[in-house]
Amino acid sequence: MAVSRRRFVTSVMAGSALAAASSTELLTTLASPASAASPPGDVVGKVTVGYQGWFSVPGDSAPIGGWWHWSRDRFQPPSPANTTIVSWPDMREYTRTYPTAYPNLGNGQPATLFSSYDQQTVDTHFRWMQEYGCDTAALQRFNPMGDEGPTRDAMTQKVRSSAERYGRKFYIMYDVTDWLTFQSDIKTDWTTKMSAHVASSAYARQNGKPVVCIWGFGFSEPSRPFTPGPCLEVINWFKAQGCYVIGGVPTWWRQGIEDSRPGFLDVYHAFNAISPWMVYRARTVEELDSYYNNVNVGDMADCAARGIDYLPCVMPGDLAGGHRRHGDFYWRHIYNMVRLGSQGLYVSMYDEYNEGNQIAKTSETQATTPAGANIRALDEDGVACSSDYYLRITADGGRMLKGQLALTAVRPTPPMIGTPPPTGGNLAAGRPTSASSQGGGFPASNAVDSNVGSYWESSGGAFPHWWQVDLGASHQVNRLVLRLPGGWGARTQTITVQGSVDGGSFATITPAAGFAFDPATGNTVTRTLPTTTARYVRLSIGANTGWPAAQLAQVEVYAGTTSPDNPPTAPSGLTVTGKMSTSVSLAWTASTDDTGVTGYQVRQGGTVVATVTGTTATVSGLNPSTAYTFTVTARDAAGNTSGASNTVTATTDAPTNADLARGRPTSESSHVQSYASGNVVDGDPNSYWESANSAFPQWVQVDLGATRTVGRVVLKLPPATAWASRTQTLAVHGSTDGGSFGTLAGSVGRTFNPATGNQVSITFTAAQTRYVRITVTGNTGWPAGQLSTLEVYQS
Repeated sequence: MAVSRRRFVTSVMAGSALAAASSTELLTTLASPASAASPPGDVVGKVTVGYQGWFSVPGDSAPIGGWWHWSRDRFQPPSPANTTIVSWPDMREYTRTYPTAYPNLGNGQPATLFSSYDQQTVDTHFRWMQEYGCDTAALQRFNPMGDEGPTRDAMTQKVRSSAERYGRKFYIMYDVTDWLTFQSDIKTDWTTKMSAHVASSAYARQNGKPVVCIWGFGFSEPSRPFTPGPCLEVINWFKAQGCYVIGGVPTWWRQGIEDSRPGFLDVYHAFNAISPWMVYRARTVEELDSYYNNVNVGDMADCAARGIDYLPCVMPGDLAGGHRRHGDFYWRHIYNMVRLGSQGLYVSMYDEYNEGNQIAKTSETQATTPAGANIRALDEDGVACSSDYYLRITADGGRMLKGQLALTAVRPTPPMIGTPPPTGGNLAAGRPTSASSQGGGFPASNAVDSNVGSYWESSGGAFPHWWQVDLGASHQVNRLVLRLPGGWGARTQTITVQGSVDGGSFATITPAAGFAFDPATGNTVTRTLPTTTARYVRLSIGANTGWPAAQLAQVEVYAGTTSPDNPPTAPSGLTVTGKMSTSVSLAWTASTDDTGVTGYQVRQGGTVVATVTGTTATVSGLNPSTAYTFTVTARDAAGNTSGASNTVTATTDAPTNADLARGRPTSESSHVQSYASGNVVDGDPNSYWESANSAFPQWVQVDLGATRTVGRVVLKLPPATAWASRTQTLAVHGSTDGGSFGTLAGSVGRTFNPATGNQVSITFTAAQTRYVRITVTGNTGWPAGQLSTLEVYQS
């Protein structure tokens, strides 16, 4: 979210509030992972990512106009002095890009950015979600009654299209920051605009109900000055619309301290799910562990006791602040929340380049980052990371959440797969520097900024002096360019070039030699170096004919590249050879390679789920009655990866006689008040569907997700004795396409008696069915169709 809206409480890390937690609370530890309050759906058991989709540029046709969310002054192009971002996206996969006022990238290419308003951008983002196991996107929606409303409306349609195209789910996440008229506006927006998207096959459902999130109730900031009453009324209104409502709540919601207003506990407990905010609350692994022990454990217990789903926020860490620790921070956060037993994960955020906590593909090195703009790339702490690294961590975290990967505190994902990409450009641009001394106001960092007029100068006195740069990772250094300001007089400096891989032990790359700086040639000296592996490059200066100190205005360091051998051919003929309720077996035709194939990786979407040396594999740990898509890639001895094989899809078998309807999508002929069709599959025996009154026939149906063998249904009414005995005349119908229905069990009076649990079991000849419909034509207890539970079984 925008810095002004969600970046706050940076002082509340693991300090006073944690120290004040009671001893009783600290001992409230779950002996084993909690069972979900709800069955798996589109948020429970899934990885959700917060999706901004809010970047716009001139010329993209967005109604908002200008460089929306790229620039502080959106009517001027972004530059180091006019920017709202702290991270730079990896731009290689966008087909339409827009020039900025930033300096060229370190590799000399123009600095361009994308527009979220381009459908290709959204398609690219959702393709990455598919490839890396991001199940659901929470589309952020701020006050739509202002000037950004038309753009956000259009973005919702673009997100819907991409989600449908790439098999992802999405839902609307309202942010009430600065939205003082939200109580009426949010209902109008939902009923007149957003609820129409619920008809999409891609709109997220949980317990059969469309998902809506409201972020911001109860926060203590002045931008959210709300009292509990209006907040509670809005939550209950959405629930009455048949929605499953998630609360994006303060970190300290349960205690009502620090970032939470007191008196909001009833508001928080009204949500179907709770997702406490964590961005900027922790900066280190140790602080994450402190929150786990002193906050998350108690939160989980509170939610479990009330049947509320716990969907905590996990974050990769602030890249600009140096919090990421090349992935260890993010993995620890995911590990902590999975071992806690969380029902799902909410990743903050997907495309948040403004705050530096994005997981979408990001610039890897200074070669693909604007030179001298002081924007950190992914290798900021010296470890080379591929641009998709945090997406890969997300994919592994999702597998661990779903039980497809054993719980482990050790990050399974390496920062870089294969050979680090060639950097190409000036490796020294914007990198950390140091020096033996500094004279006046001329620091070492001046030699790696984009201003050739600024310079480093050592203190006066006896030579030698030295200056060095940390390239962030080891490179095959082979060229050096040194500059002094163009207007300076000629001088020669005697320089020894040294290199080190660890910053401690330096070896000489080239011995002491004279570097002649002449204004006639731009005061620039270029030297070819013997190719040397180095992370730290040091210039030891023994003399200067123009001034009694060492002087450097700009230092550029370049590395050579090598051509890898050819990758293997793509595996072919991928087929499904068998499947069970929790596994799928695959086989394929071998690849060929000039250096030899060493193994194969089976991928579910973009996530590697099995690594084998042969041409068969069985993927285990899958969910029953679920469709999975697989491809296979080959790897060779040089570390190259082939293209993907053909794609196959397999639906795992249903477990023996399990309820096939639980948590599945539903529909109906009608409903009254909050008694919508989703109630029949939500697992709550006390919630129920009720049709319009005095308007028989009425029906309710469930979509099993795929054609199944069906031979029995169990129908229930609430078990409370207040529900007197009644007979409903009903029939069971089935369909494979949702259009043409056949009769599975004819229309007969079925008696629901509280003395026998208010339930009816109907057995019929097994048939292949995807849609199961219950048609009600009469009810002796109420002039409407009524069901609290619809269970469907194979036999």
